[in-house]
Amino acid sequence: MVASDTKVKGAKADASEPDASGPDARMSAETSRGASDGTKVAKSSPARSSSLGLPPAPTPEASLSRYLQDIRKYPMLPHEEEYMLAQAWREHDDRDAAHKMVTSHLRLVAKIAMGYRGYGLPVAELIAEGNIGLMQAVKRFEPERGFRLATYAMWWIRANIQEYILRSWSLVKIGTTAAQKKLFFKLRKLKGQIQAIDEGDMTPDQVEKIATALNVPEKDVISMNRRLAAPDNSLNAPLRAEGEGEWQDWLVDDSVDQETELAESEELSQRRKLLMGAMDGLNEREKKIITERRLSEDPKTLEELSNDFNISRERVRQIEVRAFEKLQKSVCRQAAEQCLI
Repeated sequence: MVASDTKVKGAKADASEPDASGPDARMSAETSRGASDGTKVAKSSPARSSSLGLPPAPTPEASLSRYLQDIRKYPMLPHEEEYMLAQAWREHDDRDAAHKMVTSHLRLVAKIAMGYRGYGLPVAELIAEGNIGLMQAVKRFEPERGFRLATYAMWWIRANIQEYILRSWSLVKIGTTAAQKKLFFKLRKLKGQIQAIDEGDMTPDQVEKIATALNVPEKDVISMNRRLAAPDNSLNAPLRAEGEGEWQDWLVDDSVDQETELAESEELSQRRKLLMGAMDGLNEREKKIITERRLSEDPKTLEELSNDFNISRERVRQIEVRAFEKLQKSVCRQAAEQCLI
């Protein structure tokens, strides 16, 4: 079984998921969520959690070591008992059976969550997210396939924790594809294997090795390494502790400012008016030739125009020169009358 198979399988299950009043929803809301959904349920319904005998959920305020000690009280299930509990949950909506399967695997969630401590997020939150993945695994577990719940659940636990890390690690969305997620979670391990522990960019050889190992472009390796090396910084952060300036004040805008853009637009519009006024002083043949020779993006040759007007190429050239001289004189005269020059 691989992670991709689990995701597809989960997608199929979602398509046929029962309504909010079904057994899955009741198990999540009443049996398992109290053990694992962070502070939300633990604070809002303490009586429900205590009546089920659940350990306190790990929170930043509570003692994580106390929680780890509490979950060790729940024994691991033998294969036969696990099978019978799973059948009881699937066939008879036995919430006690579902609760027992969840609590017996809380240590597995904690162990997996500890492996993601290096991403700067509270371990309690990682455990809470992993517990949600464990509940999803229990809801979809099919014991007749021959696998143990721990084997099936670890993929759901890791998937939930990884999705939480990707959502919380950066304000900018990261890991949008499967290849990028793989690169995000394996880059540090591979850097350690090739002893690329120096700060800053890696050498081209190191980048090539990692890109080959993960089957991703080298530019993605460089980009991800830089993102992991430096946390997000706000452009509104002050330059100094006592200063009033912000980092965004030092950003240079390479685009044209509004005043220059408006002036250039008005000048272009004025030139077009002068040209159109000058064109009115030409006859139809001169307009046609000057347009095709000087104002077209794909100018015609003298040969083509000579065939169109049934005159020689030299005559076409003479008409073009004369028409252009007329345009120059007319434009200069209009500009002088309007006090533009």
